[in-house]
Amino acid sequence: MPFLAQCAAVVAVLFWICAGLLVYAQVGYGLLLRAIAVVRRGRSVPAPGSVLPSVSLIIAAYREEDVIAAKVANARALDYPGELEVIVACDGSPDATAQRAREAGADVVLELPRGGKIRAQDQAVERARGAIVAFSDANALWAPDALRELVAPFADPGVGYVCGQVAFTNEAGTNQEGLYWRYEMWLRALESRLASVTGGNGAIYAARREDYLVVDPVMGHDLSFPFNMVKRGRRAVYAPTARATEKMVPSIEGEFARKRRMQSHMWPIVVRGGLLSPRGYSPLYALMIFSHRILRYVAPFLHVLALVLNIALLGDGWVYAVTLAAQVALLLAAAAPLRVRAALIARYYVLTNASIALGLFDWLREGTPAHWSPPEGTR
Repeated sequence: MPFLAQCAAVVAVLFWICAGLLVYAQVGYGLLLRAIAVVRRGRSVPAPGSVLPSVSLIIAAYREEDVIAAKVANARALDYPGELEVIVACDGSPDATAQRAREAGADVVLELPRGGKIRAQDQAVERARGAIVAFSDANALWAPDALRELVAPFADPGVGYVCGQVAFTNEAGTNQEGLYWRYEMWLRALESRLASVTGGNGAIYAARREDYLVVDPVMGHDLSFPFNMVKRGRRAVYAPTARATEKMVPSIEGEFARKRRMQSHMWPIVVRGGLLSPRGYSPLYALMIFSHRILRYVAPFLHVLALVLNIALLGDGWVYAVTLAAQVALLLAAAAPLRVRAALIARYYVLTNASIALGLFDWLREGTPAHWSPPEGTR
């Protein structure tokens, strides 16, 4: 085979590998999990005991004076017959967050020097009395039975971490995060049924106090807790009946800025936090990590490579004209100043992938700060 023909064949193979991985990461993985679930029995959930464990509900807060009273009141109204302790950990908050938390009835209010959300949570856990430590964002409101449902899976002694279901509300904005999370929750339910989840969320989750992990302050709990629990022989599960709602960033552009900050926290976990090491993973969980996490994180780079390879393949068949047209159409739809649903979904998808790449750039260029501030429009 002539040299140029060999090069063209290699380019074609690389293009289809990139395209196949992208399709698999976004669609194929869910279909594969569903197929496995059909042929394989999931784990049974033991019935909770008659005596519910004591719980410390921890709310890390920075500049949350507008919402903290409602959050504490929401915690106090939970239908949980066991012992419940509400702790608000103020991370150097310069406003009236601490005062309003006390007035609302928090059991413990910690006024801490600014050190970041993770360190505020660490210090709250040190003060906590509960056998279970639960966590929530200051703007997340839990359903009345959410804590009972969140704690129920701990009846299984092998469970070390539980995350609940969060629904994002957005009455008038363009953000499509709610659509993404509905799909994400479906994937999470399948992962939990078959093995363990690969990620959590900050709105509603809990761990046994004895299993709580002290992680690097730039590495959030949402990604670092589940796989580290698995490495320690525990399960990380999803409780879909433990429901919370949270106001999302109104616009897609605002969501892009939020995700870019989040991804700068994600990359340290991937590169040096142990996610990539398969030690302690079962074969199925390793497949989940590769499919749901690693492929998602390399997706922006696969998109760029697929576009470049596709351009190089023009003239080698009509199929490459079609695939290039599809990629260009996605980019044009994302750039179009339209509020129709298809264009908004395209913009959300493109900017979400861009945030992953730019988050890596930010981390490599200037590192990741441990401090955080509430995203604009979410309170």
